[in-house]
Amino acid sequence: MFVDLIGGFGTLFGDPVTVFFVVLAALIGIVFGALPGLTASAAIAMLLPLSFHMGALQALAFLYVIGKSGRYGGSIAAILFNTPGTAASAATMQDGFPMTQAGRSGKALRTATVASIFGDYFGEFILIFGAVYIASFTKTFGPTQYFSIYVMAFVVIGSVVGNSILKGLLSTVFGGLVGLIGEDVITGEQRMTLGIPELESGMALVPLLIGVFVISEVIVQAEKAAKVTLNKTNPTLVDQPDNNYFTWNEFKKCFPIMCRSSMIGSVIGMMPGLGSSVACFVAYGEEKRRSKTPEKWGTGIVEGVAAPESANNAVSGPSMIPLLSLGIPGSTIAAVLIGVFIIHGLQVGPQIFDDQNQIIVGVQVMTSREFIFALFAAGLVGIAAYGIIGYWAAPLIGRTIALIPQNYLYPFIFATAIAASFSSRSSIADVGFAIFFGVIGYGMRRTNFSAAAFIIAFVLAGNMEEAFRQAMMISDNGLLDFVTEPISASFLAIGLGMLAFRISKQLRKIKVAKN
Repeated sequence: MFVDLIGGFGTLFGDPVTVFFVVLAALIGIVFGALPGLTASAAIAMLLPLSFHMGALQALAFLYVIGKSGRYGGSIAAILFNTPGTAASAATMQDGFPMTQAGRSGKALRTATVASIFGDYFGEFILIFGAVYIASFTKTFGPTQYFSIYVMAFVVIGSVVGNSILKGLLSTVFGGLVGLIGEDVITGEQRMTLGIPELESGMALVPLLIGVFVISEVIVQAEKAAKVTLNKTNPTLVDQPDNNYFTWNEFKKCFPIMCRSSMIGSVIGMMPGLGSSVACFVAYGEEKRRSKTPEKWGTGIVEGVAAPESANNAVSGPSMIPLLSLGIPGSTIAAVLIGVFIIHGLQVGPQIFDDQNQIIVGVQVMTSREFIFALFAAGLVGIAAYGIIGYWAAPLIGRTIALIPQNYLYPFIFATAIAASFSSRSSIADVGFAIFFGVIGYGMRRTNFSAAAFIIAFVLAGNMEEAFRQAMMISDNGLLDFVTEPISASFLAIGLGMLAFRISKQLRKIKVAKN
């Protein structure tokens, strides 16, 4: 394993252009994450067309690191402006912004940086070891097992994402239906295309992502423009070193907190659909409960910043485990990355760790296992890059963003999104699709339907159908194979068990509310 990882670093640093893209991605992710309302998913959606013109490793490393640094970047807006740049930083506001009000924004930002780096490295090593181990177990899976895994993923994601089980499941079904537009995977016949030639090969990923994540957010921000503005007051950094820096004594005090919170984030990250926003609140609540002075939480203490930031960044690596070991994206970022893998001719799943699978990357010929460890190396370098940038430049980035008028910023983002939609296939129809799904995404936000469940289901739908059709073609017992084959039955049971647990939890809440 360590030999593979060292080889991955050799592959990465053997290509200086890839290293440049990793560092650039770290900066881009921080900036996008710090913009209130915009997320790493939005940044990836807008920049996805650029990856078509990159090598496979360059493209995946670039987008993967944006996802990582974007999670961290959200803490900047949360701490400086009391506005979470991303949902994953919402818990950070509770102590981060009071520290800014007390003239300790530098300490808060640097605490967030150190905690984010700690949690991200923690999660990344879990990814490296966990994905390889699980992949070795799933290599023998066939269509029957994979269909059951997809069913489990649909049920789990649909039931745990959001406050409403019904809306989560409906979002999943809707995404699945959109994912089935185009050619039948077996017969090649056209379906649900409405006579639109651009849909004959299926709904394109880029305009859909841009619509759901970027254009819908622009509409939301335009709606808020008359009501809410960023706090333009430049946060004050007190000149004393103890106030500007996260000290060694504070690190030692926060170390157990960051370890526990990173573990919480890693476990949640491995569960499809939950994500960073859940992890940060769970970790914050747990550490407040364990604290000997819970009354101080929410008043501006470093522990209240370290806990959520280490947890939400620890999600990043483990959320990739289902993708690399099973071919199932556990998050919206992973759902985008699976599309990039496919675009560059790489099959995601346990076979990606195969030593015998030869692929061409640029001018190099390597095994898929060597490729994936080079991607792991890029992730580790990307964490260090955004950590260095964030530790020294986060206050400057925050102040710069505060000076940009929103009436200029979001129209610029909208124009960039439209250009990105068009550039993916040089199709004006894709612009129309992006705007259409922007309205759909806005409607989903307003009605609390899950965009994450929709996107993941969209990506999985084709593979799920193909697995089902193949299973039926080789089956002698029809649908009975899904419940009589032990592994397949186990995955179905997990999905149904999670659904039952979620329903029972919801019913208990309703009962408590009535009483």
